[in-house]
Amino acid sequence: MTVNKIDHICIAVKDLAAARKIWEPILGKSAPDDEYIDEPEKINVARYWVGEVGFELMESTTPDGDVAKYIEKHGEGIMLLSLNVDDTRESMETLKNKGYPFIGGARPFRDCEYAFIHPQKVNGVLLELIDYKWDELKK
Repeated sequence: MTVNKIDHICIAVKDLAAARKIWEPILGKSAPDDEYIDEPEKINVARYWVGEVGFELMESTTPDGDVAKYIEKHGEGIMLLSLNVDDTRESMETLKNKGYPFIGGARPFRDCEYAFIHPQKVNGVLLELIDYKWDELKK
């Protein structure tokens, strides 16, 4: 298993528009570099590039979404750290063989897959593995 870089950091927010007004001046941006809604994950995302690392603001699209549940339990703040790997499924197998539990299996995103390691095994951090190549950085 190879970790290439920190892929992105996600901040769970109640109100994406309000959070953008807070973070964009700090990041030196007037708009997100990438915006999307992920219906299966029930999230609305504003992604900003900070060097080659994504900084994401995530708002739940439904009251029962994982982001909404996280905020209800922990409040707004850092929810997730994502590591970019060469192959998500191969990385999952390597880590499963070392005793790391995953939340569900590999999930699709654009032209790649991602998976979550359970926080109980990694010091309370929701850790994501993703094998996206981010050609957007080369534009």
